[in-house]
Order: sequence, then structure tokens, then C-alpha cells
Amino acid sequence: MMTAESSTAAIFRMAWPMTLRAMLLHGTIVIDAWLVAGLGEEALAAMGLAAAIGGMLTGLLLAFSNGTQILVAQSVGTQRPGAMWSALVCGLGINLGVAVIGLIAAAIFAGGLIDSGASSDWIASAARRYLLAFSLVVLAEAVAQSLSAHMNGCGDTKRPFYSYLLAVPVNVVVSVVLIYGWFGFPALDVAGAAIGSAVSAIVRAVYLVHHLYKSRGGEPMDRTWARGSAWLTLRHHLAFTLPVAVTFISATFSNSVSALVYARMAISDFAALTLIAPWVQVAGTVGMCWAQATGIIVAQLLGGGAAREVLDDFLRKAWKGAFVAAAAVAVFYLGICIASGRIYQDIQPETRATLMSFLPILLLLPFPKGSNAICGNTLRAGGETVYVMHIFIWSQWLFRVPATILLVWLGAPVFWVFALLLVEELVKFTPFHLRLFRGGWRNRAL
Repeated sequence: MMTAESSTAAIFRMAWPMTLRAMLLHGTIVIDAWLVAGLGEEALAAMGLAAAIGGMLTGLLLAFSNGTQILVAQSVGTQRPGAMWSALVCGLGINLGVAVIGLIAAAIFAGGLIDSGASSDWIASAARRYLLAFSLVVLAEAVAQSLSAHMNGCGDTKRPFYSYLLAVPVNVVVSVVLIYGWFGFPALDVAGAAIGSAVSAIVRAVYLVHHLYKSRGGEPMDRTWARGSAWLTLRHHLAFTLPVAVTFISATFSNSVSALVYARMAISDFAALTLIAPWVQVAGTVGMCWAQATGIIVAQLLGGGAAREVLDDFLRKAWKGAFVAAAAVAVFYLGICIASGRIYQDIQPETRATLMSFLPILLLLPFPKGSNAICGNTLRAGGETVYVMHIFIWSQWLFRVPATILLVWLGAPVFWVFALLLVEELVKFTPFHLRLFRGGWRNRAL
């Protein structure tokens, strides 16, 4: 059993690289937009249109990979090399399959979506060129995300973080050169940013492949399938990871629907919601990554047959750490609201006042959200990915989305519309915690 690693220090060692990696991922999108901004608003619109489609594909790969890292962690706990190899190969195969199917679907349907969303022929043409080059990103990320999931599940979360430290500068340099045609290269405008992203993704994948081979000293992996045959192992892997991917798809669509509804509000209200959303997303990675690290260690402990007392003691420590992380996020939100006048100097006083009105919600939101994340990742570690999926889907589509539509239609103050983010966490709180405390998840791993 891996009880020596069942501590908050172990969670922190795993969580901080995952948090910084997530922030670098968000930062890459911001950097690409900043580089393209020099070409004008039409170029930004083209990139945003194509990136929305490409982001859905890479997000799906990340979702499947999050499920894979739990299965890898369980395999680490069992100390069966064959199970680790099976999880890696199945995860890689599923990601490549999703990438290929997604690219085929994009080739068939993306043109119509781009044409309907583009306000000019140039924007539509530039978006197509961006998406064509971005296809290489999707294929490279299918490999890179699978290897990252394997390393995360093994407890080595630093290596995937280092891969982003290497890839981001490559992305910036190649993108600048190709966007603006420096050093004799052709000026590819928006497509240059996609090629820069593709080169950096390939560099990241090669780096992770090299490290995986080096970490094994060139020794071949145990190629025994975890469940006796390749088909049974793959089917089990897909059944475990598919609900995680469906949860991501549901969250993406529910957020998109909510954003469309927000657009019908007063301009100052809509602007305030638009400004605060990225901060909620970025700061929220602190609690989410702490919970993911908790889930990985729980999966390792379950795979190793840890006693109930060991699991309960570890989760108590994890919850205390989650509370501290939530408090840090709340303080961060406080700073953003206080400094909003300096950060956004050109916004109207009404918008700034609306941002300040969100503060009570922002101070409370991290606590139930962090606790729910601990429950969700622990339940997934115990194999209950379907149950977690149901909680997310029904809280989104039976509560938050209909409530958002109703409040906006009634003309309710924006404070109450934003408060639905907090209420949604409270709706999920009881089913998450009751399921966790019942303890059936302890017997469902592997």
C-alpha cells in the first residue's frame, strides 16, 4: 500500500504542477489572441471562430485523459505493470480515435458553422485556414494528453508541466515569425498562429515520449492485458472514461447556452459577467487541481487495497487542504474586485459597480465548489464516473440553464443570475456528499 504518500504534502507535490500547467494552457490562448490582435479585429474574429471548434476537440481529449489518469493510478496501486501498460495503450488508442473522428466531423460540418458565424468572406476563409493547421494540434495533443495522463497517474505531475514550459516559448516564437513573415518566412496571418501551436504541441509530445522511454531505461513494458484480452480491457477503459467526456460536453454546451442568454441582458450586466468569467475559470483551477491530485492518490490507495481507516484519514487531510485552497481563491477574488477599477480603467461605473456586487458570491463560491470537487474526484477514483456524470448533467440542465433563462426573461438583477453558480454547487452538494459518506465507492475500483 502507498500509505506513505497519503498526506497533504503528497497532494501539494502533485497539485502545484497541475495548477500551473492549467494556467499555462489558458495563458497560451491569451498569448495567441494577443499576437493575432496586431492584425486587426477581423483576424481576432476568425481565430475566435475557429478556436471554438478546435477547443472542443482538444477539450474532449483532455476529458478522456482525465479518466485515463485515474485508471493508471489504480494500476500503480495494484503494482501490476501489465495494468499500467494496458491503461496507457487504451488511453492513447481512444484519444487517437477521438481525434480522428473529431477531425472527420469538423471536415464535414465546420465549414457550415464557420460560414454562419462569420461576418465576412475574409473571416470565413481565415478561420478555415486556421482550423486546417490546427488539425495537427489535435493529433499531437492526442498523444501528449495520453502521456500526461499516464505520468499524472503515476504521480509524476511535474513532467507534463515542464512540457508546457518548453512548448509555450516555442509557440510564441514560431507564431510571431509566421504570423508577420519575419526572417524571410511567408506572412501567414491567422494560420501562422495555428502552425505555431501545432509545432509547440509536436515538441511537447516528442518531449513526453522521450521522457517515458528514458524513465524506463529502454526496457519493454509488460504487455499483459489487464483483463485478459485487448477488447475487454479497451471496453472497460472506454466505459470508465466516456462519462467523464460526456460531463465535459454537457458543461461546454450548458455554458454556451448560458452565455447566449446573458447576451440578452443590459450591456453593463453582460459586460460584468464577461469580465469576471475568465477570473473564475483561472482561479478555479487551484481547487480543481487539488481535487484531481486527491483523486489520483485515492485511486492509488484503492488499487493497493488500503484499509478504510487509511482512506478516511487521507480524505480528512485532503478536505482541510481544500478549505485552505478555497480561502486563498476567495482572497484572490477579493483582490480582483477591489482592483477592478485599475485593471479595467475604461469600463463604465455601472459595470464596475456590478463587478463589486458579485463579491459576496465570489467569497462563498470556492468552498462548496472545492468540497464538491473532492467528492467528485474521489467517487471517480472509486469507479463511479456515471454517477458523477449524472449529478453534473442534471444540475446543469434541470436547474442552472432553465433558471438562467427564467431570471433573464423576468429581468431579475444580475446579482441573482450570477448567484446561480453558487446555488448550482449547493444543489450538487447533498448528492455528492451522501454518496461519498455511504462508502460504496471503496469496493468498485478496478
